[in-house]
Amino acid sequence: MEKVKQTLRESKVARWTALVLIAFTMLCGYLFTELISPLKPYLESNFGWDPHEFGVVTSAYGWFNVFLMMLIIGGIILDKLGVRFTSIMSAIIMIIGAGIKYYAFVHDFAVDATIVGLDARVAIAALGYAIFGVGVEMAGITVSKIIVKWFKGKEMALAMGLEMAGARLGTFAAMAFSPFIAEKISISMPILLGLIMLCIGLITFLIYFVMDVKLQKQIEASGEEEEDESFHLSDIKLIITNRGFWYIAMLCVLFYSAVFPFYKFGPDLMVNKFGIDPSMAGIIPSLLPFGTLFLTPFFGNLYDRRGKGASIMLLGALMLILVHFTLWIPSLHSVVVAIIAVVVLGIAFSLVPSAMWPSVPKIIPEKLLGTAFAIIFWVQNWGLMGIPYLLGWTLKKTNPEVVEIREAYRADFLVQGLTDSEIAEKFDALRMSGEVPPWDYAKAWVIFMILTVLALVFAILLKREDRKKDYGLERPNIEK
Repeated sequence: MEKVKQTLRESKVARWTALVLIAFTMLCGYLFTELISPLKPYLESNFGWDPHEFGVVTSAYGWFNVFLMMLIIGGIILDKLGVRFTSIMSAIIMIIGAGIKYYAFVHDFAVDATIVGLDARVAIAALGYAIFGVGVEMAGITVSKIIVKWFKGKEMALAMGLEMAGARLGTFAAMAFSPFIAEKISISMPILLGLIMLCIGLITFLIYFVMDVKLQKQIEASGEEEEDESFHLSDIKLIITNRGFWYIAMLCVLFYSAVFPFYKFGPDLMVNKFGIDPSMAGIIPSLLPFGTLFLTPFFGNLYDRRGKGASIMLLGALMLILVHFTLWIPSLHSVVVAIIAVVVLGIAFSLVPSAMWPSVPKIIPEKLLGTAFAIIFWVQNWGLMGIPYLLGWTLKKTNPEVVEIREAYRADFLVQGLTDSEIAEKFDALRMSGEVPPWDYAKAWVIFMILTVLALVFAILLKREDRKKDYGLERPNIEK
């Protein structure tokens, strides 16, 4: 027992300090992830983007993670080289991608400039976002393994919940303040501020690096037995043949695909269906992450002390169905109901992740967690890439008259030689007068409802599998 006390992670101050450092970096990552989400109306009026182009850029987040298998490679690197190397590498990749995306918004492209058939600004912004996506997802799996390293047998679900809550604070800030900054200064300014925050996040990862070095030395000196962290190709079979693991992975991709793309299209829904002013479009969706700041740690602590992880995920999936059905109802235009629906969505978003991520170490051995988390994140990225693209494509295809009217007006404004800001003002006036009709989201929103029903199915299957295999998902995390 004396040997255990010699390690840094037995100190509450030390392990919670480590959590604060890595959580801040993830806050910066989530901030940058959602910076343009509430700016769709501005991108349409200033740059002439249509829903499909907006969908292309927002879906780019998962391009390299999915098609180049960068997440799987990142997980292998994590298990082979450890959390210190991977954390710094992920932060640097985030900064490079963010810098490219910022360039896309500040460079003066020719009106007809294209790259691989896409508008040049769209293509460069998408490239930057794709590179950034590699970094932030790699950081996510690294942080998850760091938390297991410091909190296993302790307040692990609470720690994961608090880390997610901190990250959601970044989402809240992006959703709430990005439109205001874009309107008062420029569309590129939120991107620049996000880039600066990522640089600060690299510094906090560097500080954690020092703490982890000290911890490792103490582990070696104390004689604590450490699992072999070397990666063996054959180990992947232990993961991919585990049915419970795949139920969690499928629940993850379906659940997150029903929530994160809401950040991308929710503000525009508020403008077009509920009549919210574009400058305030991100306020209501920002309530979603704001609610998780308090509830995710609460439910994580509940899981740590009382268990019921599988039941918590099942309840969250049920609530998700209710929310998206409410937002879909074509005749519903009440702002109050929209606010209530988003608050409930925030509660659901607190329930599932607070129980889902701490459940993975109960199914997969610790030495394989980097690869296991990477595979789950890889599956998740199919949804984060595909659903925004599908939503943008569906919205455009189901609103042909809106596309035609907007393109006609924009072509006329360009002939007149109007600047981007003048075009934006014209479009705002036309939208307010009704000459440019709103986007009809009824058919596109069906996509969300399908995702939520499937999420419920896999939550039920996971609970049944836990009863059969006795993974302990319904038991507390804290060892007594």
